Amino acid sequence: MSGWTAPARTPQALEAYAAAETDRAVRPERYQLGADAIDIVVDRATRGAGAGALGDPDQWRPGLRQYLASAEEDGRLNALGALTAQRTAAGRLAARIAIARHLNEHPATENRQLAPPVIITGGWRTGTTFLFRLLDRDPRLRAPLPAELGAPWRLPGDLDPAERVRRLEEAAAGQYLLHVLNPAMAIVHDSGPDLPEECVLGMGTTLRNWGFTATTRLDGYARWLAGQDFALEYAQHRRMLQILDAGDARRWVLKAPAHTAELSHVIATYPGACIVALHRDIVETVTSGASLFATYRSTYSDHVDGMDVGRFQTEQTELWLRRAVAARAAAEPTVTWLDIQYTDLVADPEETVRRIYAAAQMEAPDIAAMLAAHHRAQPRHGKGKHHYRPEQFGIDPAELRERMSFCTERFKTDAPSG
Repeated sequence: MSGWTAPARTPQALEAYAAAETDRAVRPERYQLGADAIDIVVDRATRGAGAGALGDPDQWRPGLRQYLASAEEDGRLNALGALTAQRTAAGRLAARIAIARHLNEHPATENRQLAPPVIITGGWRTGTTFLFRLLDRDPRLRAPLPAELGAPWRLPGDLDPAERVRRLEEAAAGQYLLHVLNPAMAIVHDSGPDLPEECVLGMGTTLRNWGFTATTRLDGYARWLAGQDFALEYAQHRRMLQILDAGDARRWVLKAPAHTAELSHVIATYPGACIVALHRDIVETVTSGASLFATYRSTYSDHVDGMDVGRFQTEQTELWLRRAVAARAAAEPTVTWLDIQYTDLVADPEETVRRIYAAAQMEAPDIAAMLAAHHRAQPRHGKGKHHYRPEQFGIDPAELRERMSFCTERFKTDAPSG
């Protein structure tokens, strides 16, 4: 069996990569990472106003330093990848400034009450995205769009509806860069300006964000993250929703596998939440996650090793699951937990979704009609089928099942399919 290979690049993508490499040769300072890039990123984020505009440096500078150092040392980044890493850090710091400014101008925002959200989490390819985007079809629920997560201050809940439409259209204008550089991502995880997206897009204003490790090889940064407290990051997450909330009693429906690693903070931040945890055969979950990460990383690196990604994905999955088990064991009964098996979701989606509404203490809508509308809009495998095999990523199924049995036995994860 052959190993994992990166998707072939289109002529348009090859042209973009070549242009970036040419520019890096002429202007290497634009592509710097590591310690040399800290001032560059801060200057870009603050528009020359200086680090003082970012507030307490103890909240953001350690993360910035770790992220840029890991991107340089671990990332194996091409020119576009290096530029993207810089822009990612600068963008999150700029968001930090803009959110603080918005809250200063609208001080009542932080007193805004939020209905307890429905939070979907679990491993990769366990049905989290399907459920998330399906529930968004219920007018009593609301899932965030990429533009809202990236710049909530531009789309506050009290914004005039017509202006909101204009700003969303403006954000969606032009080509979606990821689709240009790596069209295969639409098969692995479809995304775009009109599709609700997971919370990690709006996180990281303290430069603590597990989502960064999905798109870039960041082993050192991931080790650092494992020892970090995310309390400030989740406090900012709540502020983001308070800015976006329209005060119309709709409940937020949120989704991110990365919440698995930080359930203690999720519980503390959103008492009363309904947390839906999805479970699938662990080999399918880890292998699909490795395929997702490898495909993502191939956008920004020309040197992605499937075995290396499999190692990282296995280690990270174990870390996240151990933290999740510990958090659930220690949690006070302030949230509602619902564990769902992937096989149940596939076999009877209508009944499975009905269980979610019961757990959230909401009257179930016409679920069959919601399912039909969702499948018309986003048919399964509509952009191609995601193929992956454990051996592409150095994964031994028996060893992996034994390694993860501390979690799979506890939650009675699905038996292997096929």
